[in-house]
Amino acid sequence: MDLRHLRYFVTLAAERNFNRAADRLHMAQPPLSRAIQQLEEEVGAVLLDRSERPFRLTPIGQVFHSQAQGVLERAESMRSTLAAFAATKRRRFVIGFVASTIYARLPELIRAFRTTAPDVELVLVESPTLDQMLALKEGRIDIGFGRIRFDDPDIRRIVLRNERLVAALPVAHPLAMKETLSLQDFSAQPLIVYPREPRPSYADQVISILRDQAVEPRVAHEARELQTAIGLVAAEEGLAIVPESVRRARTGDVVYRDLEEAPTSPIILSHRRGSSSAELRIMSDIIVTSYAAWGYAVPEALFSESEMAD
Repeated sequence: MDLRHLRYFVTLAAERNFNRAADRLHMAQPPLSRAIQQLEEEVGAVLLDRSERPFRLTPIGQVFHSQAQGVLERAESMRSTLAAFAATKRRRFVIGFVASTIYARLPELIRAFRTTAPDVELVLVESPTLDQMLALKEGRIDIGFGRIRFDDPDIRRIVLRNERLVAALPVAHPLAMKETLSLQDFSAQPLIVYPREPRPSYADQVISILRDQAVEPRVAHEARELQTAIGLVAAEEGLAIVPESVRRARTGDVVYRDLEEAPTSPIILSHRRGSSSAELRIMSDIIVTSYAAWGYAVPEALFSESEMAD
């Protein structure tokens, strides 16, 4: 359907007169009439009630008018966005992340990046680790922060650090009286895991950690996301094992306890193999500087510019 014909129709509907609409469109009246007739033939319905003066829109014409206005507004919005982007010529850097890394100091890294590269348009996309892999390969994101280990020849991954895991339990739960829990304490408890999909995921990490200690988990709920899992813990639906940084998520009705076995979950940075963009180097340098300031061990791979572009 021709956008030009949609503009003709919307203008005609506003003027309710062919001659005035033609003048406004800077065209002759006969071509305008033919264009509207062609539009009616394409739609397969009469859009104008020509039996009255000034004419009125038919019921179908009113629906079509509303839809046409929406299409023209979206087209104009797209044009303006592209024009603005072309005018500024700003570079774009898209970061994928799993929800739990928001608590693991990712916001500080993002703020530092914005300060260091204010001319770069930074876009954040929440997505599971496996979805990030496809997005990286298709060029929809430039870098990903996840927790699942995987092997893909097109993707380079760096384990930034291994974050300790803790138990999350309702504040009134009997086990909350203990200073420290053991994974064995989960053997008789309903477990809440997340995410439900896609799999494998962090949920499978937790289940594997328990089974390594000969604890067969009793999965009570598979939540879609981290916040839902914490909410279910608060509702006394079960216990959860979460990254230590999630302690910040909720404190009123959920308590967190260290685990004697000190299990961990990795925070993994992923990017396309061979990528050597300036933005990737900036983020790498920010992580090196920030980790040193926070007292974290800095992965040697982040020092190697040659590896970032291997």
